[in-house]
Amino acid sequence: MNIKRTKEEIKNTIEAYLMKDSYGNYEIPPIRQRPVFLLGSPGIGKTQIMEQISKECGIGLVAYTITHHTRQSAIGLPFISKKQYRDQEFAVTEYTMSEIVASVYEKMEQTGLSEGILFLDEINCVSETLAPAMLQFLQCKSFGNHKIPEGWIIVAAGNPPEYNRSVREFDVVTMDRVKKIEVEADFQIWKEYAYSQGIHGAVISYLNTRKQNFYQMETTVDGRNFATPRGWEDLSNLIQVYEKLGKAVDRQVVVQYIQFPKIARDFANYLELYYKYRTDYQLEEIFKGNLDESLLKKVAHASFDERISVLGLLISRVNEVLKASMQTEQYMESLQSCLLEYKEQIQTIEEGADGQQLLSHVIRKFNMDYINKKKAELIGREMDKKYRRVLETLGNFRQTLRMENICQRESAFLRIKELFEQENECFENQQSEAAQVLENIFDFLEGAFGNSQEMVMFLTELNSNSYSVSFLQENECQRYYYYNKELLFDEKRKNLLKRMSHGGKE
Repeated sequence: MNIKRTKEEIKNTIEAYLMKDSYGNYEIPPIRQRPVFLLGSPGIGKTQIMEQISKECGIGLVAYTITHHTRQSAIGLPFISKKQYRDQEFAVTEYTMSEIVASVYEKMEQTGLSEGILFLDEINCVSETLAPAMLQFLQCKSFGNHKIPEGWIIVAAGNPPEYNRSVREFDVVTMDRVKKIEVEADFQIWKEYAYSQGIHGAVISYLNTRKQNFYQMETTVDGRNFATPRGWEDLSNLIQVYEKLGKAVDRQVVVQYIQFPKIARDFANYLELYYKYRTDYQLEEIFKGNLDESLLKKVAHASFDERISVLGLLISRVNEVLKASMQTEQYMESLQSCLLEYKEQIQTIEEGADGQQLLSHVIRKFNMDYINKKKAELIGREMDKKYRRVLETLGNFRQTLRMENICQRESAFLRIKELFEQENECFENQQSEAAQVLENIFDFLEGAFGNSQEMVMFLTELNSNSYSVSFLQENECQRYYYYNKELLFDEKRKNLLKRMSHGGKE
């Protein structure tokens, strides 16, 4: 099962486990809520999707790598208590609450969320002394005498034995009490995620042409060589920061993340050419709509790798521009929602606060919503930026009212409305500029390649990016729809005929 389907299945499981009947009882009793056990090779994103799921479902998340724990931290420390049995007093060994169970209760206190996910990674790599406790945990949802609170779903992850010599096989009794999902690396699914996260264009375009290097494991006499999705994402983050610092990423840097020397060397060479083509083909001029006939002829007759690199640069830029436009749209929607609330207060509150005070009330309410969601860890990086941007703009609006000494409600609202219209005009200009960049790239592709495989690849990549798809749904682009219909349909027809000619096989 790929990571996208795995994420969907876990969310479905959470929805089923948290569903209650008319009396407030869980439809599936907690004792029958099997822990989800994810089994998959390292670095494919098992841990990362848990963070995404908790935010999207609005529930808490407590995550542990269980190999860092001892039997004492998992079960708790023993202490002697006194018990009375049939008029006799006995010394009895009990255990303190384990650190893991206590962390769940702490998360509930900190966030106010009564339901959540307890995620334990590398659960099948525990030490020999901890192994019995892990079996008890999976079977009974407890550590020692302390149970995981109701409403908290257990998700555990582990690596297959071929990737970790410390793996312990679970017996049938344990496996018959878990919901097992085997997770596999899938580049096409990862690519959708990569676009949404802003993975560097060089990484995506490189892997588009060398999909076999997306996930590789190789055992040699010198040890294990590997390239993983986690490695590619972390390398992408470093490249982006190094670019801002003006530093170079060479093979010796790449191999720190892609620990497969042959692949690291190949990507480092590709990255060097990627930067070279950005200069040679004057891409900034292409984005502005300035086409050079000599460059069109040059790229048309270039090698396959060179054409793909140039195409990757174009795709990276257009996706960056369209993503920024859609993020601004989300910001504008939140800003408008705040101002609609401001308008309602202006119209409904009869006495007391003036226009500035009412705007301050809206800002405090929006800020409190932001703080509560952040405290509950329900806000990702992009949403955090949106909240901060809205708060900054509202603060600027309030400052304008103060500087211009506007207190009367209707006058304050009219001034705020003017300021909002200025923001909206900037947004519309941004959308127009983004649409023009797309048109300019189509001009270049038509001049260089025409109705070719490169155009098919460009459309395929646009269709893989949720931000680009959203932009194109809201902003008409005739050539996108034309080529999408003509070329992609023809490509599907060719693939179908190819499969038929091979007896249904690829």
